[in-house]
Amino acid sequence: MTISPFTICVAVIILLGILGLPIGHSMIVATTIYLLLTGLDLGTAAEQILNGLFNSYVLIAIPLFILAADLMNVGSLTDKLLRFCLVLVGRFRGGLGHVNVVANMIFAGMSGSAIADAVGIGKIIVGMMAKDGRYPVAYAAAITAAAAVIGPIIPPSIPMVVYALVSDASIGYLFLGGVAPGILLGVGFMIANSIMARRRGFPIEDPVPLREIPKITVNAFPALLLPIILLFGIYGGVMTPTEGAAVAAFYALFAATVIYRAVTWQQVYEALLSSGKATTSIGMLIAGAFAFNYVVTIERVPDSLAQMMAHWDFSRAGFLLAVNVLLLVLGCLLEGTTILLIVVPIFIPTAKALGIDLVHFGVVVVVNIMIGLVTPPYGLLLFVLANLTKTPLANIVKEAIPFIAMALLVLAIITAIPETVLWLPRLIGYKG
Repeated sequence: MTISPFTICVAVIILLGILGLPIGHSMIVATTIYLLLTGLDLGTAAEQILNGLFNSYVLIAIPLFILAADLMNVGSLTDKLLRFCLVLVGRFRGGLGHVNVVANMIFAGMSGSAIADAVGIGKIIVGMMAKDGRYPVAYAAAITAAAAVIGPIIPPSIPMVVYALVSDASIGYLFLGGVAPGILLGVGFMIANSIMARRRGFPIEDPVPLREIPKITVNAFPALLLPIILLFGIYGGVMTPTEGAAVAAFYALFAATVIYRAVTWQQVYEALLSSGKATTSIGMLIAGAFAFNYVVTIERVPDSLAQMMAHWDFSRAGFLLAVNVLLLVLGCLLEGTTILLIVVPIFIPTAKALGIDLVHFGVVVVVNIMIGLVTPPYGLLLFVLANLTKTPLANIVKEAIPFIAMALLVLAIITAIPETVLWLPRLIGYKG
């Protein structure tokens, strides 16, 4: 039996991944082997990578949003935001859980990265919640991981930038489409936290004295201003999303060094180094995807899948359900950017053929993949919080179940009712 070069290519990616080679490198090696087996020019792999990287203006937004998040984490912006959120929702039962969720929703408007949100806010809020045994450490870690999922859904969003890259959908409208689902997730997590707080008798925080509220609000105002600048700048036509990412990075640096004066040049250097490493990791993954997607295109995999699904006579609802189930399973096993770059492009032709709006489809896909960050066994956010809190992963997973269930409910709502995603983009002028 003859094994096709494409089968060998996929097998090499899987094998190298199992052996521990980064997936980006695995895809480049596998693509090179495919080109060798098919007699094509080996330089095609490098050509596809270079063309993809240098012709994709939107990619510049990724390192800039990562840098903005790192600068906010080393500055005192997170502290100011948490104090402000304590004023807003800290007085309710389970108040620090609510503070956790609201802080992540606000922080989501600045970073676009779930990991940045989890690390930046998690270091502080988990300590606040676990102090004197007020909340179990595992519960504090679980709600922090769940709330961090909101980061890449409320704009700006690095995964949405990646989705725009593979689908040609508008980044601006994708960002707007994520607002309502992000708010729904936040409200859902707060409802789950309220139920858990009443059942388990979590404490009510002492209300912040009235005289301190103006000072706390003023101190938080420069940090709260960044999402406003981004939203009005991008949707007011002043800047593109990529330019908005540059503004976010500059403003984070300005706020941390000039307004709050809470960061040293050594910390700025460390933030630059950290963001550079993260960007390199993502960049290599994207480079590998450009090379492998060339193989997928030659093999006509998207067209074959579209024909197969047409033969199955999928409805829009059936197709979306099937995609959601598949992505939820893959999200338990693979990193989100890998799914966006390798798996999602295969579904886009079928989505177009079925008349599914690509902005709606993109937001559903991103929300789905973000849920994968808190679902075992992969659950990257779960590992991050387990490492951060030195808590057994199994304990965090158990505490995270109500929040995962709430996230799945929100996913079902936005999948079944496209207007939950599209009403705000259409309000701004989207015609899709």
